[in-house]
Amino acid sequence: MRRYLKSIAISFAICMFGVVSFGAGMFVGNTNLLTPSIVRTSSQPAQFDTFWQTWDLVQKDFVDHKALDTTQLVYGAIHGMVEALGDTGHTTFLTPLEKSARDSAFSGRFTGIGAELGERNGVPTIVAAFDDSPAQQAGVHAGDIILKVAGEDVHTLSISQISAKIRGPANSSVSLNLFHPDVNQSVVITITRSEITVPVVSWTMIPETQVGLIRLSQFNESANASMVAALQAAKTAGAKALIIDVRNNPGGLLDQSIKVTSQFLSKGNVLLEADAQDKRTSFAVEKGGIATDLPLVVLVNSGTASAAEIFVGAIQDHQRGQVVGETTFGTGTVLQPFTLADGSELLLGTRQWLTPNGRIIRKVGIKPDIEVTLAATTDLLTPNAVKKSTLAEVNSSVDRQLQKAIQLLLRK
Repeated sequence: MRRYLKSIAISFAICMFGVVSFGAGMFVGNTNLLTPSIVRTSSQPAQFDTFWQTWDLVQKDFVDHKALDTTQLVYGAIHGMVEALGDTGHTTFLTPLEKSARDSAFSGRFTGIGAELGERNGVPTIVAAFDDSPAQQAGVHAGDIILKVAGEDVHTLSISQISAKIRGPANSSVSLNLFHPDVNQSVVITITRSEITVPVVSWTMIPETQVGLIRLSQFNESANASMVAALQAAKTAGAKALIIDVRNNPGGLLDQSIKVTSQFLSKGNVLLEADAQDKRTSFAVEKGGIATDLPLVVLVNSGTASAAEIFVGAIQDHQRGQVVGETTFGTGTVLQPFTLADGSELLLGTRQWLTPNGRIIRKVGIKPDIEVTLAATTDLLTPNAVKKSTLAEVNSSVDRQLQKAIQLLLRK
């Protein structure tokens, strides 16, 4: 069963609330005629009495009977359960519609605004806006806090519910009330949704140098194949050193993270996996990497999450290259997918990832070797922008993280 790493912080839970049968092994309690009776299995905890009492009261006395959608009530209960686990930003419950959207995103194509949502300090947050997406073009940045969607306050909603409100058909619009924490400013942004094709890998040569710049935007199903193609092209173009940019990379698939990381390492482990008893399993570097000896700098920021943090942690622990930028997002739960009866899916955090040296990623992140901070509103230089520039123009841009990476490699 494929494991997923995803900084999408949509809430999850277990479908037991909606599947209780009323047969043998059950008993009835609290049969006072003024309150609903409570029915539960003998194996269920007594606290379930409170849930079923609430359920019966809602069904019997809620004023708007049209709102009594059983499926939505069950999904709401599930979302509430997962939030209580405290695995904010990772353990996830996906409705069938949300699962379909997630699968489309991993394939590299979906309809929306082109942003990854998560949760930080209990509030809905933009993890990353994809390169050249409607969200990025409209001024959405990693770290932005979501206050309202289409004028509706969303602070009581789960990430999956917020995502559902933001999604919509291509060419339709949605307004977001966002708070930019770095400048202490609230803004309202209207974004036109479109079909998003995520550019997994783009690359160019830094002008007037032998340094290749490769931007990896997510670890989807084609990440390794795209990275190999870019590495081969860069080497053919004369690259003697590499900058790998995983800023605002929200993560993706574990197997792709292992394969991509293995392109730069010749031995050792990519990561460790620890269960609840701290029993650890190692994931070894795969043989055959094609860029194991080129000098390397990796660019990171607070939008670097999940599978991208595995990559960064391995490069750092193996002292394969220097990491430049800002501390990463801090997700690292192993998500075990469980397909449920109605086609929904539970991505349950059953273990957590550690760097090869045993450092915890979850809620901590990866601290760079060289810290270079940028405002969240800074326009990062992409390979497409660098391709059209001179070295002097790159060095006079606002992207001081990229400038530092170039300086480090040109000194070698």
